[in-house]
Amino acid sequence: MTETTESKGLGISAKSFIGAIVIIFILMCLTFALTFVIPSGEYTRVVNEDGVESILTDSFQYVEGGLPLWKWLLSPFLVLGADGGGAIIAVIAFLLVIGGVFTALDKSGLMHYMLKKIVHKFGNKRYTLLSLIVLFFMSMGSFIGSFEECVPLVPIVVGLSVALGWDELTGLGISVLAAGCGFAAGVCNPFTVGVAQELASLPMFSGIWLRLVSFVIIYAVLLFFIKRHAKKIEKPMNNLNAHSDFIEDPKMNKALIVFVSILGVGILLVLCSVFLTFLQDYTMIIVALMFLVAGISSIIVAGMSAKDLGKNFANGILTIIPAVFMILMASSIKYTLTEGKILDTILYSAVKIANELPQEAVILFVYLIVLIMNFFISSGSAKAFLLMPLIVPLCQVFNISSQLSVMAFAFGDGFSNVLYPTNPVLLISLGVAGVSYTKWFKWSSKIQFAILVVTSCLLLFGLSIGYN
Repeated sequence: MTETTESKGLGISAKSFIGAIVIIFILMCLTFALTFVIPSGEYTRVVNEDGVESILTDSFQYVEGGLPLWKWLLSPFLVLGADGGGAIIAVIAFLLVIGGVFTALDKSGLMHYMLKKIVHKFGNKRYTLLSLIVLFFMSMGSFIGSFEECVPLVPIVVGLSVALGWDELTGLGISVLAAGCGFAAGVCNPFTVGVAQELASLPMFSGIWLRLVSFVIIYAVLLFFIKRHAKKIEKPMNNLNAHSDFIEDPKMNKALIVFVSILGVGILLVLCSVFLTFLQDYTMIIVALMFLVAGISSIIVAGMSAKDLGKNFANGILTIIPAVFMILMASSIKYTLTEGKILDTILYSAVKIANELPQEAVILFVYLIVLIMNFFISSGSAKAFLLMPLIVPLCQVFNISSQLSVMAFAFGDGFSNVLYPTNPVLLISLGVAGVSYTKWFKWSSKIQFAILVVTSCLLLFGLSIGYN
């Protein structure tokens, strides 16, 4: 990004791509090495009448395991045929659509025009706008469980951040970081809190009051962190040409109305998924489809020919291909643990350690277990099915409520989504913003540490008052 309002499309920065690939490859090697050190073991899994798989708590046993070298080398491709491969394919298809549409939108001039229009209108109230954007993304994550679905908006917000005199880190902070924090606060997140409560035999979204308190506190901490950074690096608005030379264009205004209206319908449908639960499995498809329709319609209104639209769409798909390699490599880490049959051994060992801890330490250790598992398994619902059958009985032994164990699970699942290099949404967001992972880690680790302290205190507070 440069210090103008011009968008650069959804291409992945070469520097960010190489840095991420190197880090992920090192992690792949370390994970493979673990298969030679940790003994193989597994829990017995059962499938209920609804087709949902869960583990039997006391069924762990050591087994023959290991992973051949050839399987590890091909694991980024073999993962597509493994359990959860369908979700990976869906994410890749989603990103390819977003890449094609966004590049075409950028070449049509509509993105550039939209950014200049927003800067012209809100330039003098930019910190109010910043606060509202953070609240929007946190709410999307916390109330409807949107995370991957926020990807189309990330490059727009990053471009807007630069146009308003801030930098790419600020843009990532008010978009993907905010979405991740909201996802973890989990006020009504159907994919973490909803699934975990169902597995713990709790009423759906019960105990909401403490999660609402958590949401407010985390929002305040995050906003303080981002505003502090933004004010430190901000540039005066009068140095930004976009704020002073904006000229209304009727054709672009009409195209912008078409784009915002259709995409708004998609966001509204995602919001409705809180009440219309059958939509929850299709939110990514809904966002991709509406973004596709909104993009094509507005591009045509803006005056781009069908030939140029097709050409730019194809170029956009090509620019997102590096992200596909990052996703496949990151996903292969879980594949290695599962195929090597050491994932269950790690869980079994963690539960044994927890049994030796005092009550206050147990709930924090549960938090730590989920944080560790989130490095390998980014899907919140998949982790819930894996961990909750172990976490709930463990907490009950120490008179810790199931409600608090759900809260610890939500905290462990969400915040680290925007820290770990194994999360595809973070990798894509860093790539399109041109920010290296090391730079992001150095910057975001401060807020991650603050949130870790705050959420640990919230869990101990919940324990002290008997939250249930």
